[in-house]
Amino acid sequence: MAAKTFKMMIAEQLAEIQELFPWDIEDFLTQSPETLIVDIRESEEVATGAIKESIHVPRGVLESACDWGYSDTVPALVQARDKPVVLVCRSGNRSALAAYTLQLMGYTQVYSLKTGIRGWNDDELPLYDKEGRQVDVDVTEELLSPPVRADQLGPASV
Repeated sequence: MAAKTFKMMIAEQLAEIQELFPWDIEDFLTQSPETLIVDIRESEEVATGAIKESIHVPRGVLESACDWGYSDTVPALVQARDKPVVLVCRSGNRSALAAYTLQLMGYTQVYSLKTGIRGWNDDELPLYDKEGRQVDVDVTEELLSPPVRADQLGPASV
């Protein structure tokens, strides 16, 4: 089997999943109020701001959170197999891979938030801290776009 890059894996999965743009979520929630929004970012990322009423299930425990009998089990998520589930990450890449995984686990209405929290914030849709206070769009913008260091660009770039 040939090795695949992260970008290659995402491109393959995008053909297999459904996506929603941030600006379409409000209408989607009106039509499907039972929708579960699941933020799969890491805890420190969620601390920069999250979508109101989303639940936090880090990507690293997503599969066990979707099944009964684990310390990571999230009952609301296990019970959402036939409900709309919108997965959210920073840019829409991890959520695309996660959406495919949930489909493999039997979820029938899974969506990835295209452009992720970055796109949500770019569209100036509200994000909230863990105390429920709305966070500043400009401050969040800086936190959502950490720079890539030279050593992270690869051997040809340094």
